[in-house]
Amino acid sequence: MSSLRRADRVSAILERVASHGSVDAGHLADEFAVSPATIRRDLQVLEDQRLLSRTHGGAVAVDVAYELPVRYRVGQHREEKALVAKTVAELLPRGPLTLGLTGGTTTHLLARLLAERVDLTVVTNALNIAAELALRPRLKLIMTGGVSRTQSYELVGPIADQALKGLNMAVAVVGVDGISARGGLTTHDEIEANTNATMIRRADRVIVVADGSKVGKVCLAGICPVTDVSTLVTDASADPAGVDAIRRQGTEVIVAGA
Repeated sequence: MSSLRRADRVSAILERVASHGSVDAGHLADEFAVSPATIRRDLQVLEDQRLLSRTHGGAVAVDVAYELPVRYRVGQHREEKALVAKTVAELLPRGPLTLGLTGGTTTHLLARLLAERVDLTVVTNALNIAAELALRPRLKLIMTGGVSRTQSYELVGPIADQALKGLNMAVAVVGVDGISARGGLTTHDEIEANTNATMIRRADRVIVVADGSKVGKVCLAGICPVTDVSTLVTDASADPAGVDAIRRQGTEVIVAGA
């Protein structure tokens, strides 16, 4: 494998650890075409963030559930996320539109696709999305206040909730860590979940963006039932049984690229 950008490389390392329980530094150096010293630095950074535990010659998984920071999620399921974002961009109505965007890698991709629109008002609590759109003079950007979460680049908590309560959105596009018929929309952090739920309540229509790895998954903090969602946009890697169960709840499911 050719040398990857560091964020992509560490994302791949974490996927290996999650799948196999351990990794060998020498094998990783060969696979990613980098030096053993580079891999050791990658593993040290990940250990410092408590995402794995280093061993002599490699690393092992830590025995806790963790949320992968968004800067490392960018490289995961990249093609699927891009396809989902493109599908949602085409779904959104033309003409004046007030659009809510939560944080997430797929919503960030969507923001990039929408950046040239001239009739758009975007409401977001995501720092990276705001940075993407702040210098686009032809659209209006409204950002909540709140407390920043380093894992997701989102502003959350009572300040963000209060700002959202005073706004009305025609459509909210919501990123999640899990979505299922049983668990509804879920994420790793309960404060973030509450802020996302507030945005959902202020929107006339809710579109969830979730690559196939998130369909059927249930995380710690519930955001809302799946029945509060108008449309789920996912990709062909989603578990068919999980997709069917969501459809039976009355939520429209669009499989991007199908």
